[in-house]
Amino acid sequence: MQARQIVLDTETTGLDPAQGHRIIEIGCVELLNRRLTGQHFHVYLQPDRQIDVAAQEVHGISSEFLADKPRFADVAAEFLEFVKGSELIIHNAPFDIGFLDHELRRWGQVQAGMLDLCGVLDTLQLARQLHPGQRNALDALCKRYNVDNTQRTLHGALLDAEILADVYLAMTGGQVALTLETSFRPNQGIKSSNRLNAKRPPLVVIRATPEEQAAHAQYLEKLDKSSDGNCVWKRLEAGG
Repeated sequence: MQARQIVLDTETTGLDPAQGHRIIEIGCVELLNRRLTGQHFHVYLQPDRQIDVAAQEVHGISSEFLADKPRFADVAAEFLEFVKGSELIIHNAPFDIGFLDHELRRWGQVQAGMLDLCGVLDTLQLARQLHPGQRNALDALCKRYNVDNTQRTLHGALLDAEILADVYLAMTGGQVALTLETSFRPNQGIKSSNRLNAKRPPLVVIRATPEEQAAHAQYLEKLDKSSDGNCVWKRLEAGG
């Protein structure tokens, strides 16, 4: 069964839906088995209210631009069809989920919130676990994982979702479990009965083919680049 994830971002008129602020842009990109499929959902929305000046300075979206755009109720069914049953990947998920739940309540056609319809993985919380005490905003993570964000002069939901997809894949590519920054230890909780012992017969060693060795070396180069030269496996193979 294919694992389907949707990387999601929104832009809004302000910071708090409880004060009547609304979503004005939704951007989503699809991952199947950790691969971008090219499928996406993207829409601008008419919020029926003014945009806070501070918010407009962040995303650059004006009320004039949104004047002829659909309202959330016009696209809600299509949006839910796109995301339903997936795992949502969101940076600072409580913010976006709070706004989406607010829009769903206003729409009134479903008796469920986003957490009832989808799983959610918050990449901000994940980054804080992997890099405690460091800056974990999306731009900082792009720098840390060598993800190109040069087009991000302003926030935009679809662009940010595409960038976050690259960051998420880099963060969860496997290397982080070997760094000193994470508290995870692979051997924690292993019972002694599960460990190898001298009474077992010799293990059969299957050597990698030249093609597999080349693919392995290429992957180590990618890990080394994304970790600023801290790839443990590469250092070990070099005798460092």
